[in-house]
Amino acid sequence: MKAIILAGGLGTRLTEETTIKPKPMVEIGGYPILWHIMKIYSAFGIIEFIPTLGYKGEIIKDYFINYQDAKTNLSVDVSTGNIKRYGSHDENWIVHLLDTGINTATGGRIKKGLQFTGREQVMATYGDGLADINISKLIKFHNAHGKLATMTAVRPPSRYGEINFKDDQVVNFSEKPQVGEGWINGGFFLLEPEVADYIEGDDMPFERYPLETLSKEGQLMGYRHDGFWQPMDVIRERQLLEELWQTGNAPWKVW
Repeated sequence: MKAIILAGGLGTRLTEETTIKPKPMVEIGGYPILWHIMKIYSAFGIIEFIPTLGYKGEIIKDYFINYQDAKTNLSVDVSTGNIKRYGSHDENWIVHLLDTGINTATGGRIKKGLQFTGREQVMATYGDGLADINISKLIKFHNAHGKLATMTAVRPPSRYGEINFKDDQVVNFSEKPQVGEGWINGGFFLLEPEVADYIEGDDMPFERYPLETLSKEGQLMGYRHDGFWQPMDVIRERQLLEELWQTGNAPWKVW
């Protein structure tokens, strides 16, 4: 199974960092948050990734193109340009760097990712959120209910899309409600290929018509995650994640 990671947004609330790099490349403990997300997935055997690039996507491309050289010792013959590498790194990832455009919305990016993967189910998540989620349990939950989409529901502050349940079925999804606290959209989706049919174009946010319509049709299920989940929208949240990592208390470090 592959995992789509939304990695093309502008990150406007992290301008202290994102004026020079895309948001998924903002570092925690010396590693981009994108790396942390991929480590979560790979801990459960998912090692093939599709970052959907947009804003400053060339920086993400350069990171992975040069990943092996950055993680190993090198001998360089400057007269020929030949490089000999010594040692190895832990990652056995395959990374498909998919340029989806600077102004493409989340739905458009997911649709392009689904078109790349073909007729197979796929994981998808945002490039700025970490969790101690058990991916194996999420997959088991999704395959048991037989619907088109599973959204991971979490319980942090209420400034994200709110989810209302009937048993495990999502009966209503409302993006960024003004009031209320409860289960919200935490990303970490599992999607069947038919979900692409709910996304009309590049400018469609995934959190609007696609998820709302899947919910109304009874095709959206919620995997309730009671554990750690933390987005990185502002500097204060990046500092919180950095502190957790530096003190050895990073709950998302499941590898």
